[in-house]
Amino acid sequence: MFTSIAPRYDLLNHLLSFNIDRLWWRKTARTFAAILSRPEAQVLDLCCGTGDMTLALRRQAGKSSPRIMGADFSHAMLQRASHKAAATPLRWIEADALRLPFPNGHFDLVTSAFGFRNLANYDAGLQEIIRILRPGGEFGILDFGEPEGLVGDCYRIYFNRVLPAIGTLISGVKGPYAYLPASVARFPAPEEMLQRIRQIGFREYSWTPYTLGIAGLYRGKK
Repeated sequence: MFTSIAPRYDLLNHLLSFNIDRLWWRKTARTFAAILSRPEAQVLDLCCGTGDMTLALRRQAGKSSPRIMGADFSHAMLQRASHKAAATPLRWIEADALRLPFPNGHFDLVTSAFGFRNLANYDAGLQEIIRILRPGGEFGILDFGEPEGLVGDCYRIYFNRVLPAIGTLISGVKGPYAYLPASVARFPAPEEMLQRIRQIGFREYSWTPYTLGIAGLYRGKK
């Protein structure tokens, strides 16, 4: 499914979010500025897609040059990420987020932007993140939410009806943009997600809403 939309993925992300997605990536990267400022830091952007979050981390790091890697299981997405980041030292690996090919305690920071929601098992995904993080390491999961009130009503009309129609028209592929609202609907609410994070063993965990709760950042520390 993701392979089929890779050629128009970036265009549609920016168009359908009215370019607000760029602000979300930058805000998330700034949240972890302290880790990204350390030249020896090991950073993984999980379910990286075409690499927009990975590139935001690289820009935030500036001259610090931590080791930043993007991982995804879609070869077509990684090809586009590699092309976009050709002039950077970013590295890419094709991998399953539920069975990552990294040793225990390897990373200082693990991020995931709009990809964690697609995992078949959220608890297994969190377990892999805590396994590969060093003690004191942090994670950040940026993903969609379900705003409440009038904003939520308008958002759901757009997200469930308008967005799939535009996405299908431009991409030429129906399935993925019908899947998107369904994947958001099945994603745990913030309270449940924070409970899962706590049960896995993270501490200092939190959720910060972005843009009236349309998206939000989950973070925690090992």
